Amino acid sequence: MAKRARIIYNPTSGREAIRRDLVDILDVYEKAGYETSAFATSATPKSAENEARRASLDGFDLIIAAGGDGTINEVVNGIAPLEKRPKLAIIPAGTTNDYARALRIPRDEPLEAAKVVLQNRTALIDVGKANDTYFINIAAGGSISELTYSVPSKLKTMYGYLAYVIKGAELITRVKPMDLDVKYDGGEYHGQASMFFLALTNSVGGFESIVPDAKLDDGKFTVLIVKTTKLPDIMTLMSEVINGGKHVDDPNLIYVKSSHVEVSSPSDEQVMVNLDGEYGGDAPMIFDDFQKHIEIIANLDEMDESMLIN
Repeated sequence: MAKRARIIYNPTSGREAIRRDLVDILDVYEKAGYETSAFATSATPKSAENEARRASLDGFDLIIAAGGDGTINEVVNGIAPLEKRPKLAIIPAGTTNDYARALRIPRDEPLEAAKVVLQNRTALIDVGKANDTYFINIAAGGSISELTYSVPSKLKTMYGYLAYVIKGAELITRVKPMDLDVKYDGGEYHGQASMFFLALTNSVGGFESIVPDAKLDDGKFTVLIVKTTKLPDIMTLMSEVINGGKHVDDPNLIYVKSSHVEVSSPSDEQVMVNLDGEYGGDAPMIFDDFQKHIEIIANLDEMDESMLIN
């Protein structure tokens, strides 16, 4: 029986580059031995997630998430809860494409990204869960993380990552403290912070030095809590990130590994949580890392071997 693949693509991502190359992309997966079909997402809520779940339950062997980080997150949420999960492939066509960056999948040419399947190499990667929602790259909360919600979709499409830089320069002066209670493996933090985030990869917002020791399959989040809200301190942290990841030893930052994290606010103020670049609900929230939960097609020929434990 022939293997089957389903491409779930966002027809508006990346200036419609995927739709332009769709026929050639289908041909790549056919050459890799998959009987391949495609599904265009719509504006209906959870369009990609519902199709990923349907195709998985129908016995498809490979699901290809083609679009931005939001589309990839939806596809993961369709696959991750299932007992029997198909392989996952990614064709990036968004703005930052963090997960594709971590897997060394070409981010500017959808057809080249599809061709990674021809290497016939996969990795088992961790998936995070925040209450009832899954994510594969980051969970974050606080003033700085709210930047993602502040950049209009049209601006992201026109200017890509530059849109975040422009908006970030505008918002950095508005950072405000929040009261946090964070419990993690072997410790707790109670106090004010400007943000927290949990990372599953080394690529966060286009930066690869925020989590310099990240592994994709170790069963642990990298937990970062920025304790300061003072602008000079935050600028120093940003400078340390750019200059080789020196921030991990900064006294204004908690930097730990943990497979289970609980976040709440003792003052009951709203703490919005960003999951893979999209609003994912408010704290209190419980996070768990599911080790080696999904088998994903990766560009292992180009990836740093240190990102996998084996």
